[in-house]
Amino acid sequence: MVTSENQKTYMITTFGCQMNERDSETIAGMLSELGYIEGSSNKTADVVIINTCSVRENADKRFFGTLGQLKKIKEGRPDFVVGVCGCMMQQQHIIDEIKQKYPWVDIIFGTHNINELPKLIESVVSEKTKRIEILEDGGDIIEGLPAKRLYPFKAFVNIMYGCDNFCTYCVVPYTRGRERSRKAEDILLEVRQLAADGVKEITLLGQNVNSYKGTEEIGFTELIYMLNEVEGIERIRFMTSHPKDLSDKLISAYSECKKLCNHIHLPVQSGSSKILASMNRKYTKEEYLELIEKVKKTSPEIAITTDIIVGFPGETEADFEETLDLVRQVEFDSAFTFLYSIRKGTPAENYEDQIPEEIKHKRFNRLVDMLNEITLKKNKAYEGRKEKVLVEGLSKTNKEVYTGRTESFKLVNFESATDVSGKVVDINITEGKTFNLFGKLV
Repeated sequence: MVTSENQKTYMITTFGCQMNERDSETIAGMLSELGYIEGSSNKTADVVIINTCSVRENADKRFFGTLGQLKKIKEGRPDFVVGVCGCMMQQQHIIDEIKQKYPWVDIIFGTHNINELPKLIESVVSEKTKRIEILEDGGDIIEGLPAKRLYPFKAFVNIMYGCDNFCTYCVVPYTRGRERSRKAEDILLEVRQLAADGVKEITLLGQNVNSYKGTEEIGFTELIYMLNEVEGIERIRFMTSHPKDLSDKLISAYSECKKLCNHIHLPVQSGSSKILASMNRKYTKEEYLELIEKVKKTSPEIAITTDIIVGFPGETEADFEETLDLVRQVEFDSAFTFLYSIRKGTPAENYEDQIPEEIKHKRFNRLVDMLNEITLKKNKAYEGRKEKVLVEGLSKTNKEVYTGRTESFKLVNFESATDVSGKVVDINITEGKTFNLFGKLV
């Protein structure tokens, strides 16, 4: 262990999804075991790791911008270690660009060998050499890696890795590999340990989480029922599910598993069956709406959120109107909306009829306006209700109020004279706004 007099520090920058956030927790855990502590700035840290995402173009740009800012630090401190990892590093053209334009990067590793980071850092520090280690295949899942969680009272739990869906716009099957599920007993052991450590809420993670297959007898729904029995755990969430794998059994679990939160994130991507087929999503608009009807019938108060891509190649005005029609029918509580961007190596990269940026932006704005109107109406309906809120701490934007989430994943702000972080409290909702709720502590 490094002594306090010469304590080494690290900084981690994370782009992308919850899977990347969970990987960064593992990276932080391994660095902690090496004797490093979290620093306050890239300028003063001894090790900086950038965990990348390749799903959206904006994440690419932010990554290269962040990387460029590290050049002067490296010039002033040659012992400063720069490492990059994540989905972007599983693409050879990205590695080639880093080697050519960003030679101050010391370590490049991928999504399949995070566990090797301590060895890579030791090699760079002791031998003053650069290390590039990328595995093309995920191989066996490595259990027991350390983690430094962002919150002591809630935790991400990976239950599977990779994806077999091959949506035509997405690079995940190429960067994260094919689907691999953890053993149910390993997941249960981790969750029991988390509960013993004070964790109240777990979020099960996977690129396609509801396609989990531990054994022939234990699929995703069976795992939910098993985790529902873990003492100490009060809330169970999961991200991200695929409509084609949303079974009647899983829908029934919402009414039968008391700890399963009354919220589902079910990405639709488009309301046009023609575009869905071009995306290789394996369902139609009508089939998606049938699923939503089943979910609402089982859990009338459930919050439904989604992902929508605007401007996929070949999307006509009529196709976009189909998306607006679906949004009107479902009335999502909120949605992550994206402008389609070409991802190198995906089938859609070579599709004809790419949509002009101006048209994409106009459609995007129309969609967002509609979604915001619906979200405001849904949030206004919470006024006068009492909701249980798991408090995350003081708001990042207003240090005078606390913030937390309802079971339906609504963000709630409220005042409290005492620190209630990590507690589940009752809040009377006084006002519903577009992006959050306000209330009073009971």
